[in-house]
Amino acid sequence: MFKKILVANRGEIAMRVIRACRELDIATAAIYAECDATGIYVKKANEAYLVGPGPVQGFLDAQQIVGLAKRIGADAIHPGYGFLAENSDFAALCQKAGITFIGPSPEALDLLGDKVKAKALAKRVSVPVVPGTDGPVSSFEEAQAFCQTVGYPVMVKASAGGGGRGLRVVRSDSELREAMESGAREALAAFGNADLFIEKFIERPHHIEFQLLADQHGYIIHLGERDCSIQRRHQKIIEIGPSLTLTSRLRAEMGEAAIVLAREAKFYNAGTVEFLLDQDGKFYFIEMNPRIQVEHTVTEQITAVDIVQNQIWIAAGRPLIFGQHEVSLQGYAIQCRINAEDPQNGFRPASGKISAYLSPGGVGVRIDGAVYKDYTVPIYYDALLAKMTVRGRTWDETVRRTHRSLEEFVLRGVKTTIPFMMKIMEDPDFRAGRFDTSFIESHPQLYEYEETMEPEDLVIAISAAIAAHEGL
Repeated sequence: MFKKILVANRGEIAMRVIRACRELDIATAAIYAECDATGIYVKKANEAYLVGPGPVQGFLDAQQIVGLAKRIGADAIHPGYGFLAENSDFAALCQKAGITFIGPSPEALDLLGDKVKAKALAKRVSVPVVPGTDGPVSSFEEAQAFCQTVGYPVMVKASAGGGGRGLRVVRSDSELREAMESGAREALAAFGNADLFIEKFIERPHHIEFQLLADQHGYIIHLGERDCSIQRRHQKIIEIGPSLTLTSRLRAEMGEAAIVLAREAKFYNAGTVEFLLDQDGKFYFIEMNPRIQVEHTVTEQITAVDIVQNQIWIAAGRPLIFGQHEVSLQGYAIQCRINAEDPQNGFRPASGKISAYLSPGGVGVRIDGAVYKDYTVPIYYDALLAKMTVRGRTWDETVRRTHRSLEEFVLRGVKTTIPFMMKIMEDPDFRAGRFDTSFIESHPQLYEYEETMEPEDLVIAISAAIAAHEGL
């Protein structure tokens, strides 16, 4: 087993990896930018090192990170998600330096990190795919010809990356050119690759993903599925496990398809295969994420499997210690992403100092976060502050427990998604399991809430009003 792991990430996922390592008696080294110098994960790691320059570049500097790992005697690097987690050059640099990359091989990352290559792989092993272009489109005319063949609506998507970046839904020829131009600009800025491809847009599907664990000895299992249909702007905000839609037969069929695809890619470690499930019960492969996912906590809650520890064991060359027949899904779990965003203002990112923080508790409530009172939310990173994952025996119990936990969650000083999440938990359609990827856009009443003003917030507001009046 490894003696020291360098955690090449920040925030809640860095904290998650540090906790897993502590339980395995593995020392950890954190990296941080100046704006994160007081971060909880920095304090909890055995060692911490400033990287730079600036708040982002240090996390993307593969040479600097690998050089640091060698200098401090780390024998492995865990990339978390985002930053360099899917960068095949980074994985290869680790390999060349004699440091274990806790993730798949550079070859698998190169194959699965490109949506066009991954789609071709799926076709090769007869996993259903959404009709789309065979590769990146090189011109508007080529794209237009494809769209007229398969029919609108279609999706213009970035070949590299994910998280909804570069993705545009197009419903006519008149929208296509602008969607391609703006999508290419966004993809280039986010991933350094402006290539786009086009797929048929499946109306009102469920977004279903299967969690895989694969060791380096050729054994692959799945840990069931998560329903990630509650999205805004093609980005997930609530994840559910298991799906309320899948039958046991469909679960087995989709799980096997995910395993077949991973085996063909010679994939090992933890990864997620994502599908769209249409209203007729047909599923289509859309992509594979060859890394830990934000929403892995949902699966951990309903299977009692520590996915991050398994990542570490697999990277160390150990075989999986349990089989597919030993995986059972117990109850339900819901993960709410507590983001520093203002849902009533287009989910605009929020920043500032947290004036009060108190996380909820009780049976079945799990918090993964890295914020605290007086923490300053930086403007440079993803808006995720914490993940609240709630488990219950039944769907109804889980929804009610999630609502109660959101009521208890005190996080003030910045706008957050907490009141918006509460509206979702109260919605009759959500409670009845009637939702798909169109849920948020088809339920505008979710935005109709008033945030309660706490006593200290009221004092601040009154003081500001008095100061403004006296300044007149």
